Amino acid sequence: MQSGSSPVEVRLGLRENWEQFALLVIVNAFVGAMVGAERVVLPLLAQNDFGLASRAAILSFIVSFGLVKAGANLFAGRLGDRLGRKQVLITGWLFGLPVPFLLYFAPSWSWIILANIFLGLNQGFAWSTTVIMKIDLVGPKRRGLAMGLNEAAGYLAVSGAALLTGYLTGAYGARHALLWVGGSAAFLGLILSVLFVRESGAHVAIEGRGQIGSGRSFREVFLLTSWQDRTLFSVSQAGMVNNLNDGMAWGLLPIFFAGGGLSLREVSMISALYPAVWGIFQMFTGALSDRWGRKAFITCGMLLQGVAILGLSLTSGFVPWVTAAVFLGIGTAMVYPTLLATIGDVAHPEWRGTSVGVYRLWRDGGYAIGALLAGFIADLLGLRWAIGAVGALTILSGLIALVMMRETLPRREVDAGISTIPEVA
Repeated sequence: MQSGSSPVEVRLGLRENWEQFALLVIVNAFVGAMVGAERVVLPLLAQNDFGLASRAAILSFIVSFGLVKAGANLFAGRLGDRLGRKQVLITGWLFGLPVPFLLYFAPSWSWIILANIFLGLNQGFAWSTTVIMKIDLVGPKRRGLAMGLNEAAGYLAVSGAALLTGYLTGAYGARHALLWVGGSAAFLGLILSVLFVRESGAHVAIEGRGQIGSGRSFREVFLLTSWQDRTLFSVSQAGMVNNLNDGMAWGLLPIFFAGGGLSLREVSMISALYPAVWGIFQMFTGALSDRWGRKAFITCGMLLQGVAILGLSLTSGFVPWVTAAVFLGIGTAMVYPTLLATIGDVAHPEWRGTSVGVYRLWRDGGYAIGALLAGFIADLLGLRWAIGAVGALTILSGLIALVMMRETLPRREVDAGISTIPEVA
């Protein structure tokens, strides 16, 4: 990786790098706003503007988004390790620029799918890179806190953009809302990334100095992260199921709530509440996992998500659905930053970006799997059955993590930063 030049001494730590860290938090907020702009209005737009009745057809935009984002995550991590993080971040924003214009001018649903292909590239390259750069900057001691702040910024922005887009839709129409919110986020994110973000390769070089276990091939890292290491397998499957249920929430819940008699304002409030709670609580859960360990947060978080989703499927009305959305957000907050921090615990700095990319390949592939599964069940049996099935799968994922995952914090030497991954035979 190209290390880049820096006019100041390069040191690891959140306090030592707070300016760049804070800038990356802001950049990631704009990344989150890009996807948040679609969160409420696009499923409703599918019915109202394009006349789509099939749930599977409506969720096709999430399938395209999830598949492309998953692949982009994989390439973003590998390219970041080889070419440098900043170049990948800027590339992500260049992919994001066409999205709001495609949504605004779309004459057919195929344009919406194309827009979400570009959105998947934007999210995969830009969000992955902000994650990896923050891990680079803080070093081994406060990864949970770093990931909590990163994901909090992203998902609070998802929530804020969803709420703002819903409000603007009521006043000016869905297409204008998507253009203004998404266009502003893409432009500001690109400007900040080009002018102010600095390369973090020098921090990677410092952390990797003297460590053992580097020099992995892409195939080795892929196999380790996917299933050969039981902890990384647990992380990958939990991430995939987490986004499987988020894909269902994104595509079906606005339709489910509207069909249950809620107004656009109420649908927007609940749809924004879930990522808002998720974002706020991540500021605490990530830091607490640095002290109390990763496994309990991951297993309990997945189980709580599953119970909350089942609650959505078994109840009706604004108050019960708000309550379930809050618990779903808390459960997701327990899981999301902790999964990323676990990757940082285990992976060597030299192939960390690749490992994060593999994890995010599986995690964001969950969007596509969730959309296909939920759409098929919804068309066959109805929305409540689709939501309930996803809740049951989420509980199963938590049980798998409980049985398979090792705790990473007691095993890692924080001061030395030595990887705990076993050597591949």
